[in-house]
Amino acid sequence: MSEPVLSVRDLVVEIPTRHGVLRPVDGVSYDIAAGEILGVVGESGAGKSMTGNAVIGLLDRPARIASGEVLLQGQPIHQLQGAALRKLRGRHMGMIFQDPLTSLNPLLTVGDQLTETIQEHLDLSASQAHERAIAALDEVGIPAARQRIDSYPHEFSGGMRQRVVIALALCAEPELIIADEPTTALDVSVQAQIIALLRRLCRERGVAVMLVTHDMGVIAEAADRVAVMYAGRLAELGPVREVVTQARHPYTAGLMASTPVASQGQKRLRQIPGAMPRLDAVPAGCAFHPRCERAQARCRQAPGPTLQACDGRAACWFPITHEQEATL
Repeated sequence: MSEPVLSVRDLVVEIPTRHGVLRPVDGVSYDIAAGEILGVVGESGAGKSMTGNAVIGLLDRPARIASGEVLLQGQPIHQLQGAALRKLRGRHMGMIFQDPLTSLNPLLTVGDQLTETIQEHLDLSASQAHERAIAALDEVGIPAARQRIDSYPHEFSGGMRQRVVIALALCAEPELIIADEPTTALDVSVQAQIIALLRRLCRERGVAVMLVTHDMGVIAEAADRVAVMYAGRLAELGPVREVVTQARHPYTAGLMASTPVASQGQKRLRQIPGAMPRLDAVPAGCAFHPRCERAQARCRQAPGPTLQACDGRAACWFPITHEQEATL
């Protein structure tokens, strides 16, 4: 088996405050192979985006990686800073942000932004970089790319801007892409187009993709495997089809049950009782136990379960089995 493009091992992110140290990411481990899309899903505050920012080195101070490893093609990158980290980003790791209008420079044409990135990371002349930029826009489905390369970001629609951002992330041919809520600001039809584009580029280029989202529908459509996060920890990790249809962790089952498809024929959407705990009030034991109807005495004990301590797929002392109904 080939070495994964990205390996995250026991990653812990800490934020020191006057009231103590907060842990928005606590002991997260996963791999992403070439050509694979790993979906990372969970409620707001679960630690999804913080994990992606830690991987690519975009943590805002005072947040820091306290322990664990981030390996890109077997090489540790979690301690890189300054010029070494900037050299890595763009060339070997790309980022697709949630809002393309704010992630693009409004004062520069999309062509200027693409060619600048290409020349920064690849040994190409200005004319070669220009042609490569046109090819990148054409690859992501921008109509009349040669004519539109001199347009500014505001001259594109939201879906077309997101395609430009994808082209910008891929133009230097990185091995890894972090996509942070790339379809949230788009309407449903455009979302489907962006998902299809990501899947096609992932397969054709063999790029590893970490797709961060709160939308289980996007995960089911785009991802090969899914990592479900809750209160900074992994709740479940496995093939997307198995996790969606046979959830083992009660939290995953609750997420699936709260979708419109699962609630068809009912007057109201089902919901998980309670709310995600604040970082300064994460309960002992399993962080989900106050909201879980399956919780027992062991669930309230410290430390909480890990994937390794349980069945390897769901971090739950009493996971849902195939014979049981996957409900909260």
